[in-house]
Amino acid sequence: ELVKERTEGRIEVLVYAGGELGDEQAVVEQLQFGGIDFVRASLSSLSEFVPELNVLQMPYLYKNSEHMWKVLEGEIGDEFMEILDGSGLTGLSWYDAGARNFYCTNNPIRRLEDMKGMRIRVQESEMMAAMVEALGGTAVPMTYDKVYSALETGEIDGAENNWPSYESVRHYEVAPFYTVDEHTRVPEMQLMSQYTWDKLSPKDQKIILECARESALYERKLWTQRSESSERRVRNAGCTVVELPMEEKERFRNAMMPVYQKYCADYMDVIERI
Repeated sequence: ELVKERTEGRIEVLVYAGGELGDEQAVVEQLQFGGIDFVRASLSSLSEFVPELNVLQMPYLYKNSEHMWKVLEGEIGDEFMEILDGSGLTGLSWYDAGARNFYCTNNPIRRLEDMKGMRIRVQESEMMAAMVEALGGTAVPMTYDKVYSALETGEIDGAENNWPSYESVRHYEVAPFYTVDEHTRVPEMQLMSQYTWDKLSPKDQKIILECARESALYERKLWTQRSESSERRVRNAGCTVVELPMEEKERFRNAMMPVYQKYCADYMDVIERI
């Protein structure tokens, strides 16, 4: 809407939601060749194309939301946007996707020892599996649509996700113990095809960049509202919510050293700066 208004209708961004143009990886590939002009994609998908982006989604990397935004909207975030140069992708802005937390069927996770032997569903991601294993659990990679029944039948003991996902697909009905440990914050990026970007005048490039950054602030506000309403619904349903104390969270973070060494050995200087 902003782009259409500020270009007086010369440029209109058409939005296709719900995977209508393909899954994220397929859409990013099409973006590289100019088949699609824009995408909103998770860093977990983008890191397949630009492995350096793994750094920004490492477990227990950020103290809280404010810390993450300070990183992404500062010098470090700008450097990661520039890493995309030459990949056929142009970074426009960062979007929020909240923090992921553990939830379980029988008992809440209150301390590191509670993770031992737990079968936890993870995304089909090697790094997420490595995180659960480092905490003492057993990672069970599984597609999202199978998680509810797997929790219900006892095939898995728990899973992990953000408040809106936990609430909207009703996982809280079968796994009513939610531990706020905020193990990962995986930001998303709003991207444009380099092919499309290069066809625009400097004036139109400026308009699109400004609108993209305004849309990111709006998205963050909507995300916060939705997270709060999801948390209220879950608490009102009688679920047990455990806030992991800072000293316990530090123990979880310390258990991540093998994961950092495996996935970010070449980028430890950036990790230190973050």
